Amino acid sequence: MDEPEPGARPGFSRAAVLVLAATAVVAVALDQWVKWLSTENLTEGEPVRILGGLVYLSLLRNSGAAFSFGEGYTWVFPLITIVVIGWIAWMATKLRSLPWGIALGLVLGGALGNLGDRLFRAPSFLHGHVVDMISVFGPYAEYFAVFNIADACLSVGVVLAVLLELTGRQRDGRRLVRKKAEKQ
Repeated sequence: MDEPEPGARPGFSRAAVLVLAATAVVAVALDQWVKWLSTENLTEGEPVRILGGLVYLSLLRNSGAAFSFGEGYTWVFPLITIVVIGWIAWMATKLRSLPWGIALGLVLGGALGNLGDRLFRAPSFLHGHVVDMISVFGPYAEYFAVFNIADACLSVGVVLAVLLELTGRQRDGRRLVRKKAEKQ
């Protein structure tokens, strides 16, 4: 049976929330910078092979999610993103864990990076296409979806959050400890 460690403290830690915010800002800035570089220097339909073909830089504008899922429902993605942003803001009111701050900051930064594309890129508000440019093992998503820095931040943040949960680390800084079953 899992039980929380005693001594839980209410509220949030300023340091953990600052780590969350700083991580999100860095993620958004890096994502937007790489998208700008890509739109300025890459041409659609002309992938650039790097690392011996391990990675291709292929400029794509994606109206859907991963693997172009949901292309006809572009307007839904910003709404889902706003819910995720709200959930992270609510979580921040109780955040006392630096690792959770990093995980949530990566998710927030990734969500905001792609939300900016949905809101402000062509073809229109709420229907903007996300700029993707990183393809692995092939230039056009033959083996894995073409993605961007925001997608990578989202994925790493979610994986980190799952690992934190699996290891019993709580957002309030406590750690769940497993009690050994008593022998009868």
